[in-house]
Amino acid sequence: PRVRPGQAGPFSFVGQVNITVRCRQDTEVAVLHSSGLRIRGAAAVRGPLPEPGAAVEVAGLRQEAAGETAVLELRGRLRAGRRYVLQLGFQGRLEEDLDGLFLTRYTDQGRSSMLIASQLEPTYARTVYPCFDEPAMKATFNIRIVHDPSYVALSNMPAIDVSEMKDENGSLWTVTTFNTSLKMSTYLTAFVICDFDYVTRTERGNEIRIWARKEAIKNGYVDYALNITGPIFSFLEDLLNVSYPLPKTDLVALPDFGAIAMENWGLMTFQESSLMYLPSDKFTSRKAMIAIIVSHEIGHQWFGNLVTMSWWSDLWLKEGLASYFENLGAIFVEPKLPLDKIFYDHVVQPVLREDNEIGVRSLSESEDKIKGPFSLMSLFDSITYNKGATITWMLSGFLTEKLFIRALTSYLKEFSFSNANQDDLWTHIQMVIDAQDKVQLPAPVKQIMDSWTCQNGFPVLTLNLTTGTITQEQFLNKKNENSTDTYNNTWIIPISWMRNGSSQPLIWLDNSSKVFPEMQVSESEYDWILLNVNLSGYYRVNYDQVNLRRLARLLENDPKAIPAVNRFQLIDDVFALTQFGYIQIETALELTKYLDREDELFIWNMVLLNLVPENLEGTLKNYEVYPLLKKYLLKRMLPIYHYYAGFIRQNVDALEDDYFAQVYLEKLFTTACWLGLQDCLDLSSELYAKWMDNPEYKIPFLIRRTVCCYGVATGSDKEWNFAWEMYNHTDSTKEDKDILLSAMSCLMCLLLQLQVFYNTTLEEDERAAATLLLEFTKVENMERRKLLIKVANWLQKNVDD
Repeated sequence: PRVRPGQAGPFSFVGQVNITVRCRQDTEVAVLHSSGLRIRGAAAVRGPLPEPGAAVEVAGLRQEAAGETAVLELRGRLRAGRRYVLQLGFQGRLEEDLDGLFLTRYTDQGRSSMLIASQLEPTYARTVYPCFDEPAMKATFNIRIVHDPSYVALSNMPAIDVSEMKDENGSLWTVTTFNTSLKMSTYLTAFVICDFDYVTRTERGNEIRIWARKEAIKNGYVDYALNITGPIFSFLEDLLNVSYPLPKTDLVALPDFGAIAMENWGLMTFQESSLMYLPSDKFTSRKAMIAIIVSHEIGHQWFGNLVTMSWWSDLWLKEGLASYFENLGAIFVEPKLPLDKIFYDHVVQPVLREDNEIGVRSLSESEDKIKGPFSLMSLFDSITYNKGATITWMLSGFLTEKLFIRALTSYLKEFSFSNANQDDLWTHIQMVIDAQDKVQLPAPVKQIMDSWTCQNGFPVLTLNLTTGTITQEQFLNKKNENSTDTYNNTWIIPISWMRNGSSQPLIWLDNSSKVFPEMQVSESEYDWILLNVNLSGYYRVNYDQVNLRRLARLLENDPKAIPAVNRFQLIDDVFALTQFGYIQIETALELTKYLDREDELFIWNMVLLNLVPENLEGTLKNYEVYPLLKKYLLKRMLPIYHYYAGFIRQNVDALEDDYFAQVYLEKLFTTACWLGLQDCLDLSSELYAKWMDNPEYKIPFLIRRTVCCYGVATGSDKEWNFAWEMYNHTDSTKEDKDILLSAMSCLMCLLLQLQVFYNTTLEEDERAAATLLLEFTKVENMERRKLLIKVANWLQKNVDD
């Protein structure tokens, strides 16, 4: 890269690639990937090897932009079975676009600096050097980087030589030569040229260095990441019984990066925020995020780097498995974190909400489809990551973790430094199943798992407890007029279940409908059944009215009789079933009566997501609902609200290990204030006044947005003016400014609330603004209107329960 510190652009890079190939069949052309590169000088073909001086003359070279290829046309013929070296010089532009080889500017210790880094997944290697840019075409790489002497160059392997050279103008450059890489895919080659500092430690012979801006290293921002990286490597080595094959691993915190992180072998790259933990930040939610992201990228060293999918159509084999192992690695280094609940809340539930549209693709697509109209980038989505992880979780559950890990070890050892598809994984799982007799499956592994990976969507199970019948169908929107419901998809479904609090043996539903006599319930109100215990399967459950009534009653009497993740799942399922036309809204609301006894914030967040829209003031259009919702919800929210308000007032630091308080307490408090809870409004005023008295005072981070909003909304012009003053303060961060901007607009929302619900007389200009907002928020959708009337009617009957 021809980049000097402080230089203005435009920038470019030049290079040469020598590719040793074995010819599979006689040919007079050689086709490589090349995109956006200009070929410099004459291309050459040496060989056949090892004949000294032998060469095949190149007649011409043409670039095909559409296919992103460079075609070498030869005067002779390359012979099958012989080896040759393709030599090409090339030149490219160094842009600030975060793809391929890119340049980025940043500030360090008050000085403006530049660095160069790469991001080559999925098909950007061809924009950096001509190559065979497909995951199954693995090679070893000998990399040499020529760079400005004030920078250090990093790549996949350790540097083995650093020397100097002069260019054609007599300018001095540094040449860093790296050791030969292991056999790997082009998308994993990586380059960073920077003037960062690093911290280091060695774990089992693996030298781990974390590179970042000098300021960040000096302040200890990457110490936490350094402390957990080695232990996660060792944990996965021991678990998988496959050693990490590289002598070093660099992790680089990039100030600007398009991905969250990238697993390049030996040189992982991260967004700064994904790797940095500030010693002043007491809260574990930052640690959790860093532990999960670092663990995900380390998981890729086995799933993706060591064994790579044969083609992008099976991308889930690396992303889904890494997304599964990220939780195991994070639990190992942060055992206090509720990572099982985090997994259901952040991974399983979001993909269940996305994976129910007709157009959604399956987890494993046909190669032809991916090579055709499909954009490879669109594969890097929630289906690949979250559904892949959820299916893996389900698979590990019904196999047992012991057998699952044994199968993975066998799979990794057979395909090391090579490629595999999902059938290869199924084969190794089948081998492990066949070699034991404890776990019995109803069908071959391939047949079970293809039903989950090769079909779109997921099933909903409908349970009739009078007959003990369970039926399955694809979960689709019954209200969607375009839906034909002609899919007839059938999954082979493992069903974990409990009866009256006791776990029962796993059963399998392998037809569209099946009778399970053991699931017939008696007349007793206390005889109940719960499916999908601990959310171990990827499906929704539609209970009959008898069982739902019993579950609702159980929740009111003894909510802890149902595991927390199943209470979470029950609420999520019933509201999704309502939304998609399977059950009536009143049925879903019955399951919320117990909430004054619910002490899990992640469950409350699920409730509020369904009952209170994200854009709170938008609900002001529902005149009939708000006063009733206020009375009904506040009564149930008071116990959990007062529990956390106690910490906010007396000892907020005691919440430093409460992950969900850090993630969801804001939503709870915002809702309480929005519903007019006087204590919440008083608390906001109190904390905001403290800040006004002493601008050095820090409003508790967990509810800062709520306090600023309602501190301003319930105050006078003095409070609003203070927010404006702090907004214009030079020290304000972007996040601070966003919070203050939002707070200054809270006043109008409150005025509107007063006019609509308390019939307060407003000044003329205030009334005009409120009316305008009211017009803006009218309900136009008749379906939604009908639903709101149903909610209002139900609340009217139950609000005083």
